[in-house]
Amino acid sequence: MSGETGTVSQRGQVDLVDFVDWSGVECLNQSGSHSLSNALKQGYREDDGLNLASDDDEQLLIYIPFNQVIKLHSILIKGPEEGGPKTVKVFANRENMGFSNVNDFPPSDAVDLSSDNLEGKPVVLKYVKFQNVRSLTIFVEDNQSGSEITKVQKIVLYGTTVQTTDMKSLKKIEDH
Repeated sequence: MSGETGTVSQRGQVDLVDFVDWSGVECLNQSGSHSLSNALKQGYREDDGLNLASDDDEQLLIYIPFNQVIKLHSILIKGPEEGGPKTVKVFANRENMGFSNVNDFPPSDAVDLSSDNLEGKPVVLKYVKFQNVRSLTIFVEDNQSGSEITKVQKIVLYGTTVQTTDMKSLKKIEDH
């Protein structure tokens, strides 16, 4: 875990926000005035007055690429009791997903968020499914109240980085 930055959580897991590739982050069906950065970026996500909100209906499709390979342990999705996310499907290394094809692929894990989760208790994921993650897609299928707008106050991803070998830095051994 050398060189890692981020807040340490339980069991050696860190907040992976420092490893997000912000240039590739996307959220489909987000409100123009309540975007994903309100829930995902440090500083914004700590302010309960800011949130991510859906636009046309209750569904959100969030794509988060990483700048290095990670192992994802758990996810925290905080939201209000009314309109907070309910059914959440998480996909590892699935790119170019849209609302038209999100149900064509089995999720790496699926969870129904409880009131404890919405208040800030992380959900431990099927760790074996999230060992070599380059990107994460989070599909919020519905919300607690069945309303048209889903609100997410905070998203935190907990895990570790994977130590990889830079193949370009290896030198060929000369035969004698």
